[in-house]
Amino acid sequence: MKKQSLLIALLILILFASCADKVEKKANTEENETTELKQVAKKELKFTNEQFYDADGKFLEEKAKDALMEMLAYHDYPVFEGLRERIWLTDYNKGKYAELGLASIMFVNNEVDKYMLMDIFLLPGQMLGEHMHFAADGNPAKMEGWVVRHGKSYVAGVGLDNRADFPQVVVPQFHWDGKVTANHIIEANEGDFAKLEEVESAHWQMAGPEGVVITEVGNVHTNAGVKRSDPAMN
Repeated sequence: MKKQSLLIALLILILFASCADKVEKKANTEENETTELKQVAKKELKFTNEQFYDADGKFLEEKAKDALMEMLAYHDYPVFEGLRERIWLTDYNKGKYAELGLASIMFVNNEVDKYMLMDIFLLPGQMLGEHMHFAADGNPAKMEGWVVRHGKSYVAGVGLDNRADFPQVVVPQFHWDGKVTANHIIEANEGDFAKLEEVESAHWQMAGPEGVVITEVGNVHTNAGVKRSDPAMN
């Protein structure tokens, strides 16, 4: 009788383990299928300069914001109420926003206590033009750092010229005739932090193929203290 009870208990244990294994396998299968469906649903982010300008060459900011909202949805960026209206953007008056431009949201820029926080949005392959920060309007020269939240950014600043290691990073010809002065590149992926190495030094960035969302921190931002390497962009 005792042996019979032990046998029944063993059979129950085996049956329970088998059922649990089937449930786990089913859950894993469903999870994999969901992931695959999400990947299929994510269409490639691709934008052209033509979609951001009218027939007269006027920059269409709302069209640019449409593209940005598409990119933010692609990366599951938390779109809060009023975000779209707060986006500031520029094409540097170059007429090539898909390749050279900048969009951002300034969350805080405290000129009393000297700190700031903003998010920067760059479309796939878009370059944030080379520039420097100097003291102005009673504020010190801006020191800053960047955390990549989504996507990839190639961050260029002072240091040894290693641009040959990044053939995918091509400065557009219409940016200062294809020139920059900062030629040391750091590839920053999600979660990576990069910083301005020297105060008043030249720096620029270029987004990877999926664009990039960056959180920038710094002491304080002063518009009058920004100088761009390309004279036509000042």
